[in-house]
Formats: sequence, structure tokens, C-alpha cells
Amino acid sequence: MWEIVVSGGWLMVPIIACSVAALGIIVERLWALQRRRVIPKHLVAQVWHWERNNQLDKERLRALRNGSALGKVLAAGISNRDKEREVMREAIEETGRHEVHALERYLNTLGTIAAISPLLGLLGTVFGMIEVFTNLAAHDTGNVGNLAGGISQALITTAAGLVVAIPSLMFYRYFRGRIDELVVYMEQEAIKLVDVMHGKRGKESLSEDQPE
Repeated sequence: MWEIVVSGGWLMVPIIACSVAALGIIVERLWALQRRRVIPKHLVAQVWHWERNNQLDKERLRALRNGSALGKVLAAGISNRDKEREVMREAIEETGRHEVHALERYLNTLGTIAAISPLLGLLGTVFGMIEVFTNLAAHDTGNVGNLAGGISQALITTAAGLVVAIPSLMFYRYFRGRIDELVVYMEQEAIKLVDVMHGKRGKESLSEDQPE
């Protein structure tokens, strides 16, 4: 394995660095974007239960805000529960935009890695091919074995770049879709709570999410 890396030349260094960064981002986002961490089960019903029983004090509100992305969005609306419905919605939407940005953390970097890794590999191959033909011209030889060996070494960087880029792109697309799904659900849950608090929706709409 080490011989293959060395054969790829100095451009294998940034490709390996990209692979390490991509792996770190993928593992971190898989952990951070778990549904139970972003949208805890029965959270809206639990909040309504506290509100209905006058138990939603500052301590619980602080815990709600620090507990999850959905909790932060709900806390923003609840902090304005004595104001008009539109004020609550605006507070929720503003906080929601910040949470979307947090959910998308590192994704631009992952997308960049997916885009530049094959280009780095191609660049390494081009440099390798230039070196092969330069050596052939300098030694004035037509040894097919040397030519094939040099080309195979030059193609190592292309293969390495693709090995990094393909899973990076797959996970980038997966995380994008995952975030879109979570954001839509958060919006639905937050607006549901606002509507219930302002009498625009029946309390039975929360029945399926009653706390255990």
C-alpha cells in the first residue's frame, strides 16, 4: 500500500488529506443528523403538556433551547407566546434559519472535496504522463515495459482521487436530502404548536405525540 502511495507522487498528499477530512465530516454529520438528536420524539406534545399545566418555567425553557434543534425553534416561539401569532411565527422562522445553517455545517467542505479530488487525481496523472514521456525522450528508448509501468504509476492518482470523490459525493447528496426532510418536519411541528396555542388548531392534533 505504501509503495502505491509513493508511486502516485506528491499529489497523493492532498488527496489523502481530503480523504481524512471527508471521513471526519461524514462521521460527524452521521452523528449530528440523527433524527432523535434533531427532532426528539414527542417533544411538541411534552412542551404543550408543560404549557397547559403552567410548568414551562425558565429552567425548562433553557433546557428545551439547549436540547435539540427543534427545541431551539420551539423555544423561540414560546418566548413570544404572549404576542400575536405572526410574531411567534417570525421568531420561529428566524431561529429556524439559524438551525438550518447549523445542520448544514461542513457540507460545503464535503462538496468541495467531492469536486476537487478527481481533479487532483487528474492533475497527478498529467504530471506523471509528462514525466514518462520526458524520460522516454531523454533516453531515446522505445521500451514498452517502461512506458506501461510509468503510465500505470501516473494513473494511481486518478484512481485515488475517484476513490475519495465518489463516497464524498454520495454522502453529500444524502446529507442534503436528510436536512431537507428534517427542516420540513421541524417547520410542521413548530407551526402546529403555534396554531394550538392560538386556538387555530384543535388540541387533538397533538394527541399522536403525547408524552410517554
